[in-house]
Amino acid sequence: MSKIDKVVLAYSGGLDTSVIVRWLQETYGCEVVTFTADIGQGEEVEPARAKAQALGVKDIYIDDLREEYVRDFVFPMFRANTIYEGEYLLGTSIARPLIAKRLIEIANETGADAISHGATGKGNDQVRFELGAYALKPGIKVIAPWREWDLTSREKLMQYCEQHKIPVDFSSGKKKSPYSMDANLLHISYEGGILEDPWAEAEEDMWRWSVSPEAAPDEPVYITLTFENGDPVAIDGERLSPATLLEKLNKLGGANGIGRLDIVENRYVGMKSRGCYETPGGTILLKAHRAIESITLDREVAHMKDELMPRYANLIYNGYWWSPERRMLQAAIDESQQVVNGEVRLKLYKGSVSAVGRRSTESLFDERIATFEEDAGAYDQKDAEGFIKLNALRLRIAAGKGRKLI
Repeated sequence: MSKIDKVVLAYSGGLDTSVIVRWLQETYGCEVVTFTADIGQGEEVEPARAKAQALGVKDIYIDDLREEYVRDFVFPMFRANTIYEGEYLLGTSIARPLIAKRLIEIANETGADAISHGATGKGNDQVRFELGAYALKPGIKVIAPWREWDLTSREKLMQYCEQHKIPVDFSSGKKKSPYSMDANLLHISYEGGILEDPWAEAEEDMWRWSVSPEAAPDEPVYITLTFENGDPVAIDGERLSPATLLEKLNKLGGANGIGRLDIVENRYVGMKSRGCYETPGGTILLKAHRAIESITLDREVAHMKDELMPRYANLIYNGYWWSPERRMLQAAIDESQQVVNGEVRLKLYKGSVSAVGRRSTESLFDERIATFEEDAGAYDQKDAEGFIKLNALRLRIAAGKGRKLI
């Protein structure tokens, strides 16, 4: 075991990370610096300070990262219309590179020689945290307690708390959720419990951010999103900061039953995992962004973006946000977004979101050419004959050589 003098721990104030503080102090004999990020998880983060102080921590960082998270991570990802395996909007994945970045910044500020996290050895988050950390500080040491200790159950963790007099209160009258949950401004995720059976339907009282589509209002809600350079900047003409805008979309979407997802996904470490997600604002944003791109992007640019998107999604899901290939793709994506400006009108109704209007000064939609009415010579339909024959040439040659298709 290498000598560790000081370690920065990603600290939530919950059971696992409170145990980790004491375990690090005793196992490595090191000073622990705690870092708690507010990325819009919907819970008060300040109580983590008192809990860390009770554990003897002197350097305590509690940072409001909500605006940075949405502006510099969520919005760039949505410029690519990013979804993983056709459905997942990557709400957990995209938060990890920001946390890794801040862990390294604090390590540099405090002179720490290691970082630590509470991710388990079965999941994706360990990969995301550590790939980001190594990319930003190659010589950093990483301590992942779940890969080292023998505290493999909640009961053992509670026994450890009792034996080491860890002052953590888990006895509030609030009923403990049977699910493992993670939340930020983009989404809330649920794993474990009955969800470990892929055949079992999620319980209705599990969902926290949205009403069921059946219980949503009987009248649709219409909103207008304004985009500048591919990013949403206003709702119904009211300009909002990135975090405030996403928060408002979450409320609008949740109230109309939008954004629920139940999937079995392929983790990077090799196993399949069943998870449920609520991403109301992100679901609205994805629909709106594709709608504004539909009238502003050149056809081949739009198609190339769609071809690149699955690769981009894999990079984020697997933890390669800080990789050169992700940055290269981001540069191409951002270049395409210079013309993605305008407004999209959306209809929110009982779990669905529809784009019902789009307009832009950058629009490539030409009514004179697209019309079914008289176009005054804007398009010569006779040109289509040569176009079709040239594109059929290779097919005609092959058929003339006797190559059978059926």
